[in-house]
Amino acid sequence: MAMIRALFPSQYLCMNKTKNNAQIGSKRSIQVSCRSSNQEDLLSRRQTSYNHGDEFGLQVEVEETFNGNEGVVFEVSNINAFGQSFRDYNAKSERQKSVEEFYRVQHINQTYDYVTKMRKEYGKLNKIEMSIWDCCELLNDVVDDSDPDLDEPQIEHLLQTAEAIRKDYPNEDWLHLTGLIHDLGKVLLHPSFGELPQWAVVGDTFPLGCAFDESIVHHKYFKENQDINNMIFNTKNGVYEEGCGLNKVVMSWGHDDYMYLVAKENGTTLPYAALFVIRYHSFYALHKSGAYKHLMNEEDKENMKWLNIFNKYDLYSKSSVRIDVENVKPYYLSLIQKYFPKILRW
Repeated sequence: MAMIRALFPSQYLCMNKTKNNAQIGSKRSIQVSCRSSNQEDLLSRRQTSYNHGDEFGLQVEVEETFNGNEGVVFEVSNINAFGQSFRDYNAKSERQKSVEEFYRVQHINQTYDYVTKMRKEYGKLNKIEMSIWDCCELLNDVVDDSDPDLDEPQIEHLLQTAEAIRKDYPNEDWLHLTGLIHDLGKVLLHPSFGELPQWAVVGDTFPLGCAFDESIVHHKYFKENQDINNMIFNTKNGVYEEGCGLNKVVMSWGHDDYMYLVAKENGTTLPYAALFVIRYHSFYALHKSGAYKHLMNEEDKENMKWLNIFNKYDLYSKSSVRIDVENVKPYYLSLIQKYFPKILRW
């Protein structure tokens, strides 16, 4: 169902939104795996089309994930918190206007030189020291202006994503924790981290130093980016070699790359697939449109399997019911203790 929010001085009131006593939008089911003994089974997929209901007449292609173990079903809504299809950047609404303005400013300011400077500055990890859970709680103050689907504090989305993954992949605890922490880099919006502007923290990410692919959302605004004047930056490979690996590609600066740096430099024991998911989960030009595959190496292609799985939960869990934080907190604290030091440098 869609969710609507009423803002009060100290709390949010969420309720189900209905129209003429009928549910807005239909639901569809994605059957997913619940075992991990056979990775090939776990990662096997198929594509099919779904109709989103008569009210909106929307149709998208989604990828189902199976492992051959039937009976476990993860239900997701077709409609976001605003009564529209997910990641519809053309829908006419006040929210969409602000999202488009966000991308206009982002596309102008995210340049190769800017990203190089930000990685050097924030790669020092000298802003603050705190635990993973402390960082989760900081996100209670953060709302992502670039997201057309979500209009609630980020802590809600983190737990929705993690719990949806936990339900369907009970044995992959590293993936549960990845769901919880994947957006923690958004603390860059917080005053404790310099209160960076939204365009420097959130939104879809994309490579710098090579041509801007037309599949990038609101591509038209790149015409005002100063990198457009660099002839090398406007070639297919740019400053890179084909098959060099995404690890060598400079991505637009934001919460993805920052959280990747935090996890890596603090010595997390999460598998590299988790770091790959954290670093590239907003790289929609790649995992939605297939752009920039020519820069990937074999390890990237293998890790894309996990990113494609994760993306379904990152996107479609955004309209789920509220999570009882105190009920699930002990479980996630145990995972944090398993994979991270008690205190991290940020």
